[in-house]
Amino acid sequence: MDMRKLVGRNFARLRREKGLTQEQVEERSGLSQQYLSGLERGKRNPTVITLYELAQALGVSHIELVQPDTSAQDS
Repeated sequence: MDMRKLVGRNFARLRREKGLTQEQVEERSGLSQQYLSGLERGKRNPTVITLYELAQALGVSHIELVQPDTSAQDS
């Protein structure tokens, strides 16, 4: 399982479910839109601190960012 892709998929899904743009998450988290875009594409390797900050910006548990989606195949 590629954790970068998993976190990226989960982040993108949760962000969309909350109705937020990458720019809005940038404002809430302090992380750049470029970083967030790379994260969603599975190109970034976030630290535990970054996962926590992202979860806070989305209003979710950090666990939701790393939880496997049993309905999705890992590509």
